[in-house]
Amino acid sequence: MQALRTTLLIGFTVLGMAAAQAQDKAPAAGHGMPERAQMQAKMGDMFAKRQARLHDLLKLTAQQESAWATYQAAIKPAAGDHAWPERGAAAKMTAPERMSKMLEHHKQRQAKMETHLAALNTFYGQLSTEQKAIFDDRTMGGAHGGHGMMQRRAHGGWGEHHGEAAKPAK
Repeated sequence: MQALRTTLLIGFTVLGMAAAQAQDKAPAAGHGMPERAQMQAKMGDMFAKRQARLHDLLKLTAQQESAWATYQAAIKPAAGDHAWPERGAAAKMTAPERMSKMLEHHKQRQAKMETHLAALNTFYGQLSTEQKAIFDDRTMGGAHGGHGMMQRRAHGGWGEHHGEAAKPAK
Protein backbone atom coordinates (compact mmCIF):
# COMPACT_ATOMS: atom_id res chain seq x y z
CA MET A 1 0.00 0.00 0.00
CA GLN A 2 2.86 2.39 0.85
CA ALA A 3 4.54 1.62 -2.49
CA LEU A 4 1.32 2.44 -4.37
CA ARG A 5 0.94 5.73 -2.50
CA THR A 6 4.55 6.69 -3.25
CA THR A 7 4.15 5.79 -6.93
CA LEU A 8 0.96 7.87 -7.22
CA LEU A 9 2.57 10.82 -5.46
CA ILE A 10 5.58 10.72 -7.81
CA GLY A 11 3.29 10.36 -10.84
CA PHE A 12 1.15 13.35 -9.90
CA THR A 13 4.24 15.41 -9.17
CA VAL A 14 5.71 14.61 -12.59
CA LEU A 15 2.39 15.41 -14.30
CA GLY A 16 2.11 18.71 -12.44
CA MET A 17 5.65 19.71 -13.40
CA ALA A 18 5.02 18.79 -17.03
CA ALA A 19 1.80 20.82 -17.09
CA ALA A 20 3.53 23.83 -15.55
CA GLN A 21 6.36 23.61 -18.08
CA ALA A 22 3.89 23.34 -20.99
CA GLN A 23 2.09 26.50 -19.77
CA ASP A 24 5.38 28.42 -19.64
CA LYS A 25 6.28 27.47 -23.21
CA ALA A 26 2.90 28.14 -24.89
CA PRO A 27 0.59 30.81 -23.47
CA ALA A 28 -3.10 30.09 -23.77
CA ALA A 29 -4.75 31.36 -26.94
CA GLY A 30 -6.14 34.85 -26.55
CA HIS A 31 -4.26 35.48 -23.30
CA GLY A 32 -0.93 36.58 -24.76
CA MET A 33 0.28 40.13 -25.14
CA PRO A 34 -0.98 42.04 -28.18
CA GLU A 35 1.51 42.42 -30.96
CA ARG A 36 3.53 45.61 -31.17
CA ALA A 37 1.77 46.65 -34.40
CA GLN A 38 -1.66 46.24 -32.75
CA MET A 39 -0.60 48.34 -29.78
CA GLN A 40 0.83 51.05 -32.02
CA ALA A 41 -2.38 51.16 -34.06
CA LYS A 42 -4.46 51.47 -30.89
CA MET A 43 -2.21 54.20 -29.50
CA GLY A 44 -2.38 56.03 -32.85
CA ASP A 45 -6.17 55.93 -32.76
CA MET A 46 -6.25 57.25 -29.21
CA PHE A 47 -3.84 60.05 -30.15
CA ALA A 48 -5.98 61.04 -33.15
CA LYS A 49 -9.14 61.13 -31.01
CA ARG A 50 -7.48 63.30 -28.33
CA GLN A 51 -6.19 65.70 -30.97
CA ALA A 52 -9.60 65.92 -32.67
CA ARG A 53 -11.25 66.75 -29.32
CA LEU A 54 -8.62 69.40 -28.63
CA HIS A 55 -9.08 70.87 -32.13
CA ASP A 56 -12.84 71.13 -31.57
CA LEU A 57 -12.42 72.75 -28.16
CA LEU A 58 -9.96 75.35 -29.45
CA LYS A 59 -12.34 76.59 -32.18
CA LEU A 60 -9.43 77.59 -34.40
CA THR A 61 -9.74 80.40 -36.92
CA ALA A 62 -8.93 79.88 -40.59
CA GLN A 63 -5.57 81.64 -40.04
CA GLN A 64 -4.69 79.23 -37.19
CA GLU A 65 -5.48 76.05 -39.15
CA SER A 66 -2.14 75.98 -40.99
CA ALA A 67 -0.26 76.40 -37.69
CA TRP A 68 -2.36 73.53 -36.26
CA ALA A 69 -1.51 71.30 -39.23
CA THR A 70 2.22 72.05 -38.87
CA TYR A 71 2.04 71.38 -35.13
CA GLN A 72 0.20 68.08 -35.67
CA ALA A 73 2.75 66.93 -38.27
CA ALA A 74 5.57 67.63 -35.80
CA ILE A 75 4.03 65.78 -32.85
CA LYS A 76 2.44 62.82 -34.62
CA PRO A 77 3.87 59.57 -33.24
CA ALA A 78 5.81 57.68 -35.89
CA ALA A 79 5.58 53.91 -36.20
CA GLY A 80 8.50 52.31 -34.43
CA ASP A 81 9.16 55.41 -32.32
CA HIS A 82 9.70 53.26 -29.27
CA ALA A 83 11.56 50.54 -31.09
CA TRP A 84 13.75 48.46 -28.85
CA PRO A 85 15.39 45.23 -29.88
CA GLU A 86 13.30 42.12 -29.42
CA ARG A 87 13.91 40.31 -26.16
CA GLY A 88 16.04 37.65 -27.81
CA ALA A 89 18.22 40.18 -29.63
CA ALA A 90 18.69 42.29 -26.49
CA ALA A 91 19.62 39.19 -24.48
CA LYS A 92 22.41 38.44 -26.96
CA MET A 93 23.94 41.90 -26.48
CA THR A 94 26.61 42.56 -23.90
CA ALA A 95 25.78 44.88 -21.02
CA PRO A 96 27.79 47.77 -22.57
CA GLU A 97 26.02 47.23 -25.92
CA ARG A 98 22.60 47.35 -24.23
CA MET A 99 23.56 50.51 -22.34
CA SER A 100 24.86 52.10 -25.55
CA LYS A 101 21.61 51.22 -27.33
CA MET A 102 19.62 52.70 -24.45
CA LEU A 103 21.65 55.92 -24.56
CA GLU A 104 21.14 56.16 -28.33
CA HIS A 105 17.41 55.66 -27.83
CA HIS A 106 17.28 58.46 -25.24
CA LYS A 107 19.20 60.85 -27.49
CA GLN A 108 16.73 60.22 -30.32
CA ARG A 109 13.84 60.79 -27.92
CA GLN A 110 15.35 64.07 -26.70
CA ALA A 111 15.84 65.29 -30.29
CA LYS A 112 12.19 64.48 -31.02
CA MET A 113 11.08 66.34 -27.89
CA GLU A 114 13.10 69.40 -28.92
CA THR A 115 11.38 69.36 -32.33
CA HIS A 116 8.04 68.99 -30.56
CA LEU A 117 8.82 71.97 -28.30
CA ALA A 118 9.73 74.19 -31.26
CA ALA A 119 6.47 73.27 -33.02
CA LEU A 120 4.52 73.79 -29.80
CA ASN A 121 5.99 77.27 -29.26
CA THR A 122 5.15 78.27 -32.84
CA PHE A 123 1.55 77.01 -32.59
CA TYR A 124 1.02 78.35 -29.07
CA GLY A 125 2.06 81.81 -30.24
CA GLN A 126 -0.87 81.78 -32.69
CA LEU A 127 -3.50 81.19 -29.99
CA SER A 128 -5.68 83.76 -28.22
CA THR A 129 -5.61 84.04 -24.43
CA GLU A 130 -8.78 81.95 -24.16
CA GLN A 131 -7.41 79.28 -26.50
CA LYS A 132 -4.15 79.15 -24.53
CA ALA A 133 -6.13 78.50 -21.34
CA ILE A 134 -8.00 75.62 -23.03
CA PHE A 135 -4.78 74.24 -24.51
CA ASP A 136 -2.98 74.43 -21.16
CA ASP A 137 -5.88 72.68 -19.43
CA ARG A 138 -6.30 69.91 -22.02
CA THR A 139 -2.72 68.91 -22.82
CA MET A 140 -0.25 66.79 -20.89
CA GLY A 141 0.11 67.99 -17.33
CA GLY A 142 -3.02 70.15 -17.44
CA ALA A 143 -6.04 69.48 -15.26
CA HIS A 144 -7.81 67.45 -17.98
CA GLY A 145 -4.97 66.24 -20.14
CA GLY A 146 -2.37 64.49 -18.02
CA HIS A 147 -1.15 60.95 -18.37
CA GLY A 148 -0.61 58.18 -15.90
CA MET A 149 -0.28 57.95 -12.16
CA MET A 150 1.16 61.41 -11.56
CA GLN A 151 -2.01 63.00 -12.92
CA ARG A 152 -4.29 60.70 -10.93
CA ARG A 153 -2.38 61.38 -7.72
CA ALA A 154 -2.54 65.13 -8.30
CA HIS A 155 -6.32 64.91 -8.48
CA GLY A 156 -7.01 62.54 -5.62
CA GLY A 157 -7.07 59.26 -7.50
CA TRP A 158 -9.53 57.91 -10.05
CA GLY A 159 -12.62 59.55 -8.57
CA GLU A 160 -12.42 63.04 -10.04
CA HIS A 161 -11.65 61.71 -13.50
CA HIS A 162 -14.88 59.72 -13.40
CA GLY A 163 -17.11 62.54 -12.17
CA GLU A 164 -16.94 61.65 -8.48
CA ALA A 165 -15.57 63.86 -5.74
CA ALA A 166 -12.13 62.85 -4.52
CA LYS A 167 -12.05 61.26 -1.11
CA PRO A 168 -10.39 63.44 1.55
CA ALA A 169 -7.05 62.25 2.89
CA LYS A 170 -7.16 60.75 6.37
